[in-house]
Amino acid sequence: MAKILIAEDEDSLRRFVSRALKMDGHEVDEAVDGAHGLDQLREDTSYDLLLSDIRMPVMDGIELAHTAAEEFPELKILLMTGFAEQRERAETLASVIVDVVPKPFSLPDIRSAVAEALTA
Repeated sequence: MAKILIAEDEDSLRRFVSRALKMDGHEVDEAVDGAHGLDQLREDTSYDLLLSDIRMPVMDGIELAHTAAEEFPELKILLMTGFAEQRERAETLASVIVDVVPKPFSLPDIRSAVAEALTA
């Protein structure tokens, strides 16, 4: 299974996704914002996937994705957002991310998106 970092500022959603992915056998770590996520990526370079919200305080998911893709070119990146304008901003990242998952999503939706991102 994969090692996944979730960067999401909404506690309940981050924990929900983390539990679901752990049930699928993945090793999952959590970050409360993009800056925290980037620190974790730099401390542990063995992540297979970064699953990040786009709209977060301190450092948003767009900036996190750009920086992570530059520093860790083998890392797969999957973004999440509930805002249409944020999804449009993510289109500029097409070369560095796998996809953008729209919120709200169901448990099967996020599991499927993660599975597809890991095999992409």
